[in-house]
Order: sequence, then C-alpha cells, then structure tokens
Amino acid sequence: MHQLYSMEIHNFSAGPCILPPEVMQEASQAVLDFNGMGLSLIEISHRSKEFVAVMEEARSLVKSLLGLPERFDVLFLQGGASLGFLTAAYNFLPEGGAAAYVDTGTWANKAIKEAKHAGIAHVVGSSKGTNYDRIPTLDATPSGSAYLHYTSNNTIFGTQFSGVPSSDVPLIADMSSDIFSRTFNPEAFHMIYAGAQKNMGPAGTVMYAFDRDAVGKTGRSIPSYLDLAVHASKDSMFNTPPVFPIYVSMLTMRWMHALGGVEVMEARNQRKSNLIYQEIDRNALFEGHATMDSRSNMNATFRLKDDALGTAFDALWKEAGINGLKGHRSVGGYRASMYNALSESSVQVLVDVMKELERSH
Repeated sequence: MHQLYSMEIHNFSAGPCILPPEVMQEASQAVLDFNGMGLSLIEISHRSKEFVAVMEEARSLVKSLLGLPERFDVLFLQGGASLGFLTAAYNFLPEGGAAAYVDTGTWANKAIKEAKHAGIAHVVGSSKGTNYDRIPTLDATPSGSAYLHYTSNNTIFGTQFSGVPSSDVPLIADMSSDIFSRTFNPEAFHMIYAGAQKNMGPAGTVMYAFDRDAVGKTGRSIPSYLDLAVHASKDSMFNTPPVFPIYVSMLTMRWMHALGGVEVMEARNQRKSNLIYQEIDRNALFEGHATMDSRSNMNATFRLKDDALGTAFDALWKEAGINGLKGHRSVGGYRASMYNALSESSVQVLVDVMKELERSH
C-alpha cells in the first residue's frame, strides 16, 4: 500500500468543499495584499471601486456560465440556502396562496417547512418511505400553484434529478450542491439559488439568480432583508456583503470559464462518477444507497455489505490520504463528494483502495 499512493490529500468532503489550488493561492494572496493596494481584501471598503469590480464580475460570470436570460438578476447574499428557503416563499408565494414542493431529503424537507410560514406547501412527490434513495415520480401540480420547488441534488442521500423536471408552473430550485456542475435550460425558472460552499467558494454567501419580472407580485409585505427587489435595487449591497466568499466564488467562476465553462465541468464530472459507480457495481464488497436511475454525480453514497470490514477499509482509505469519506448519519456508510475541483486522479485513488480491500479480503 505504501508504494501505491502519494501523500497528496484527496478531499471528498461534502462541504465546505475542495477548491482549485490556483484559486486558493490567489485568494490567500488577496488576504495579505489585494491588487497591490497594500491592504487586505477583507479590510477594504465594500464600496471601493476595487471590490465593486469584484461584485460586478461575480454577477456577470454567473449569467455567462449559466446562460441566464436577460430578465434575470444575480445577487450574492448571506444566510445560506437555509434563509433561501424562506426568501423563495416570501418573494414568489402570493399571500394566501400555495406552491408545490418535492421532498427528496433533509434539505428539501427544510424548504417545505419554511414555505409553510408564507402559505400552503403541497408535497407532489416524496421518497421518504425508502429513506430517500431515489428521485420520486411527481404527482400533478395542484391547480393554482405559484411554482414548483425542488432540490436538484441531495448531498446526504446521493440522489440527483437527471434534468429539469417538467412542469406547467414556473420552477424554483435549490442548486446548492450541483450548481455549475452540468448544463440546463434556465428558461422555465423563476429563481435558482445556491450556497457557495459546494462548487463556488467558502461558506458565507449564497447566490440568487431570479426573474426580476416575477417579483413584487405576492401582495404581501416583505421584510427588507428578505425582499429580493430591495437587494437588486442596491446592486447586492443592501448591507455589507461577505467580501471574501464572494471574491473566492468569483475566482472559482473565472477558473471554470477559463477551462471552457459548465460544459467542460459536466464532462469531467461524468467521468468521475462513472469511475466510482462502476467500481461500486463491480466490487462484491460494496453496494450503493441510491437507485441507479437517481444517482448523483456530485455525491456517491455507498456502504460495505459486511460491516466487519469497516475497520480495514477505513485504515486503507486514510492511509491513501483520503479525507471526508464518512457518510452522513442518516445513511451511514460512505459518501464520496466529487465537486468540480476534485480531480479524476483522486477518484481513481479511492477506486484503487476499494480494489485493494477486495484483493486482501
């Protein structure tokens, strides 16, 4: 084993996640001296022309990478997707109205809970009965629903929508854990939101991309910080923004753009997921949690068929320099999170460890 692996750390953490080395290098320099100013990024004014340029570039890169229609505004706010659950409902669920929600796991369930503070949340599909091991078949959206909300990828259970769900009402999606990982058509959406700490940057900011023509029509009084129109009117600077997470997100989006955009990320991610799932299916010692038609390209969840091998397997992957492989307590087993910046070679190291366990047992 000692000869098979280098001392490189292979970061499979579910989040906060791995970021590109070149992004980390540039960001670390900016903390010491930003743009040759002799000042740190985190001590300059967010109103300075230097940081305003960062914010504008970050927002522009989101539009470019996702191919957003002109009618979309982009914001970088705080509160994570946890606040986004309520923000979505307050801005798009009419007073006294209803919306449709898909329950695919922990985060989707939290979104449903928060939506009930603003109106009625109809659950039109749930896989709770099988411990969220699949994307459920959706029922018809109830008449009068303002939108259909779904969580595109489920980090804990390792399931992912294969594409944009078909709906006769506008869509809202929490894409926190697979934003920028694959292409999709944004035309059907009222809003897309995503915490930075999976594919963009460090925790501390959340990206909102929303149809400016669809807000302001709920008939409700919205607290200022939850009102997307208020933030848009202030160019995403209604309050002091989290400058470092936004800057690192901007650098990461620059990195993606330079490599060829989301299309290139999608191809890389498909190769990585093919590697791990082929080994899970081939190796008699392992089995996956998610059904094959619902497997996530971001988070592969799997377990040992014989728990007695856990000590040996854990020793092997730790010796190989693998980090963050333990599964969430809701599922157990293991979870290989393969966000954009994770290399294919890191996934190959994990596959080699799985093969080594098979060889030695």
